[in-house]
Formats: sequence, structure tokens, C-alpha cells
Amino acid sequence: MKKINNIYDTLVIGGGNAALCAAITAAEAGLKVLILEGAPKPYRGGNSRHTRNFRCMHPAPKAVLTDSYTEEEYFDDLLKVTKGKTDEKLAKLVIKNTHECYDWMQNHGVRFQPSLSGTLSLSRTNAFFMGGGKSLVNAYYRQLEKLDVDVLYEAQVTHLDLQGNHIKSVTFHYQDEVRKLSSKTVIVASGGFQADIDWLARAWGPAAKNFLIRGTPYNKGVVLANLLKQGATSVGDPTQCHAVAIDGRSPKYDGGIVTRLDCVPFSVVVNQNSQRFYDEGEDVWPKRYAIWGRLVADQPDQVAYAIIDAKSLDLFMPSVFPPIKADSLEELALKMGLEPNALTQTIHGFNASCRTGKFHPTELDGLATQGLTPAKTNWARPIDTPPFYGYSLRTGVTFTYLGLKVDDKAQVQGKDGPIINLWAAGETMAGSILGQGYLAGFGMAIGTVFGRIAGQEVAKYANH
Repeated sequence: MKKINNIYDTLVIGGGNAALCAAITAAEAGLKVLILEGAPKPYRGGNSRHTRNFRCMHPAPKAVLTDSYTEEEYFDDLLKVTKGKTDEKLAKLVIKNTHECYDWMQNHGVRFQPSLSGTLSLSRTNAFFMGGGKSLVNAYYRQLEKLDVDVLYEAQVTHLDLQGNHIKSVTFHYQDEVRKLSSKTVIVASGGFQADIDWLARAWGPAAKNFLIRGTPYNKGVVLANLLKQGATSVGDPTQCHAVAIDGRSPKYDGGIVTRLDCVPFSVVVNQNSQRFYDEGEDVWPKRYAIWGRLVADQPDQVAYAIIDAKSLDLFMPSVFPPIKADSLEELALKMGLEPNALTQTIHGFNASCRTGKFHPTELDGLATQGLTPAKTNWARPIDTPPFYGYSLRTGVTFTYLGLKVDDKAQVQGKDGPIINLWAAGETMAGSILGQGYLAGFGMAIGTVFGRIAGQEVAKYANH
């Protein structure tokens, strides 16, 4: 068994981006830090293993980021996807700090690369990690080694002893033993509850049993539930989450970002009755892709189907599983388990509503259908060029928005005011900012900014 020091200035619960940013910041301020990561070492990093970019405000071109992306535009983009359901103060705090975070990340081993083909629409707003999220996670763990931060893997926290407004101790299982530690401060960065399917079903109803979990199977919300039961203040709606449309052939857990399908803007999307149910061309994909998980969740059996033709196959990021291919719509319908006449009738009706005009795959082109309900407001081209391709779509949940309420210092709030030695960062408090919807790369922004804030605040508390 790894020897555990019984005297720590701070315990960090979780092992993903937010936890690591917090631990590095606290350790650099001179604190003795212990990370309790519930996953085995090969699966460390939580959902951060599957990320690929960071949404960053910048007033001018910056390294791999082109042009500019102002604080005002960033906030406006957030308001569009959340429909105004956000804490403006906390949201702007995150946005403003992303500019500085870019340099901090580089200084701590993260490397960026220009946007790849299929993601060019993000070249101005999002910085992509070289090597993806796992590379970022590994870079931060290397920093922790240099800072002499202790890390325990498969250390599953079960209880935080909240007495009044103070955390007295943390109980966790480690190597077949129940351990209890006390420290001056505690940072919770252990994610949402999305891997607990029963909890999802209590919030959503039986439909949630059909959801797929894109991220780690270790985020079951144990710490979140424990704190809420003891009177920590909650924020967010348990039915709101970052949910996207992913390939229906994906595994139940941990499929990651590669399972996402980016074909929707160039598709006709139907349910199992071959009926369209939403505007596939509402906006550019990075702003609107997150709504499709919820849309699919509302369809019969929580499944949908995206249909494209040969003209569109190379317009989006390649899928991890090859699409179903057929020489005719009737053949495609049979291969996908759809009624052939119903699908062909829907596609022919769509084709008849398409107008001539200029097609621009990377920007809103106004190429809309006419006389069709629901309309397709951009990128509406007939599905008429064989071979035809199809994907099944399922709801893939990344993380849930029910979480711990925090202030602008990342301090967790209790029923009688702040819990004086407890802070939170990342997905476990993201509901403070994300009331609904999602913006590509914004989860990493929240985790990085609030992770650093939490690390700074525990250092102030512990040192004084």
C-alpha cells in the first residue's frame, strides 16, 4: 500500500482537468496536496481524457487561434445556447480568465495545434490540444510529480463529514480498507452523476435507461449526493445535461468524443417512424450540436437516423464506425430497420422543398427549404446522389448539470452560508453557469478557470 501522509493542507477529490488545475495551483503556493482519484491509473482523468479543445477569449490572433474572439461575443454565444439560463457574473468570470489560462496551460506542459479539417469553423474560438485530452491530463500529472503531490488511484470517496459549516474529515475506500483523513481544506472536482443510470432515470424517467454515457463510468455522483444530503446548496436542474447525438453503435460507457456524429447539418434526420422532427440546419454545428442529444431523447425509443448522400460524405469529421451504405433509399431503409415507403416519402418531400442557391458548408448560407415543416434553414440540399449513407443516433450524456452551488471564489455554499473549508471546480459545479445547452470547449474553460481559483483560495485559507 502506498504510504499516506496523515497531514495534508488540502485534499482534492477527483482526477480530471479541474482537479489537476486546482492541485497544481495549490501545490505551487506551497501546500501539501493529496489527490483522491476514484478511477484506476489507466483511466485517470475523468471526462477530460476525452476532450479535445478549450474555448478561449482573445482580442487578437493568438498562437493557433485566428482573428479575435471577444469577451462580448463569447458571452453572447453562451446566452444563445443556454437561453439566458446562466449566472452572468460567474459566466463572465470564466470567459475573461480563459485568455490568461491559455498561457498558464502552455506553461504547465499542454501543447496546442491548429484546427483540423472538419473543425475549421472553430479555428477562431477553440484551441485544440495536441494529442487530445489524454495528453493534457498526462502533462498535468507530470507537473504534479515535480511538485511532490501525492496521488491515490482507486481511492473512492464515500463521505465528507460536514459539521456546521466545516468539513471535519473525508472517508474513502482504498486497497480494501476504509480510510479517514482530515485536512485544512477540501476541493471537490469529482464530476456529475451521469454514470449512475438509476439516478438519471429518477430525473428523466425510464427513457434514461436507453441513454449512452460518453464519458467515464466512474462519475456516479457519490460525493455530490453525500454533500447535498447533508445540506450543501444545490444548483441546476437534474434533467439538464451536456448530451449530444452519438453513434447508436457506441458502447454504454466511455466511448468518448469519437462517438459523436457531426453529420447532422448536412443530413435529413428522422425518427423510427421516418418523420423529421427538428431543423437540422439551425446553426453552425459547434453551437448547436449539444441540443441533439435531448432532441433524440424525446423520440420513440430514444433513437433517430441521419440520412445523407454522396455529396456530403466528406463535409464532416469522419465517424469512428463507418456509415451504413446503400445504392438506393429503399435499400438503406431496410438496412437501418426503417419502413422503406415511409423513408422515401419523407426524403422525396424534403427534396421537393429544396431551393437553388449557394451552398457554404462552414457558415450559415441561408439555403433553406420552402413550404416544409419543420423547415431546414441552412444547408438544405436534395438527398439525391447515390450511394446513400445512414447513421443511427442515440443520446450520449457527457455530464449532468445538477451540482454544488459556488460563489466567485469557488467556495461551496451551505444552508447557513459558505462552507468555510470546501471548494468545488469543474463539472460538479458547472450547473452554476450552464443552466441548459452547451458550447463546444466550454466545459474545459469552466474546469480550468475554477480549478485555478479553487487552488488559489485554499492556499489563502491554509496559509492564513
